[in-house]
Amino acid sequence: MNTHALIQRHSASERLNHWLVALTFVLAGLSGLGFFHPVFFWLTGLFGGGTWARILHPFFGAVLALSFFVWAGREWKDNRIVAADWQWAKRMGDVLRNRTDNLPPLGKYNLGQKLLTRTMLVAILLLLASGILIWQPWFAPEFAIAQRRIAVVVHAGAAFVALIGFIVHVYAAYWTRGSIRAMTRGTVTRTWARHHSADWYKKIAE
Repeated sequence: MNTHALIQRHSASERLNHWLVALTFVLAGLSGLGFFHPVFFWLTGLFGGGTWARILHPFFGAVLALSFFVWAGREWKDNRIVAADWQWAKRMGDVLRNRTDNLPPLGKYNLGQKLLTRTMLVAILLLLASGILIWQPWFAPEFAIAQRRIAVVVHAGAAFVALIGFIVHVYAAYWTRGSIRAMTRGTVTRTWARHHSADWYKKIAE
């Protein structure tokens, strides 16, 4: 068997969904950061100035939330946490040393990816809910000032968590050689699949 032969890991629609999440996350992050602190206000110039950044930011956020929920929904079956995930976590030293002999066979995603999906899901839900409360001029006037003040704090906190999650995701994809190809071209080698997702590979190779 040719171990370098390619197999599909993500379909074209899955990749499009993923990159829509990534694009809107960056756009929402840059436009929102411009209002977080005066030192970042220059970022609003990327969107035509403060007024346009304020108008566009919530729409970026809404598309981000919708596209992420679609992604999470279609991938949720493969994101269910099973016993093998906890066994894998107990052998994190072997994982970091790239020693796979004693590791349990994993499904499509490992425990770290599954936990990150859950973290981002909660963070984006909080961003959406708090964002609606402070979305001027459409929804904010319907809520009390005290509620909007709380929403601003929640929004900033959730944005920070989401940003950390985004950075971790990008770093892990870079660190795990072959992962980026899976989301740009949709394919991985058989060797990569057996190494990182042996149980998933067994099922699709049958």
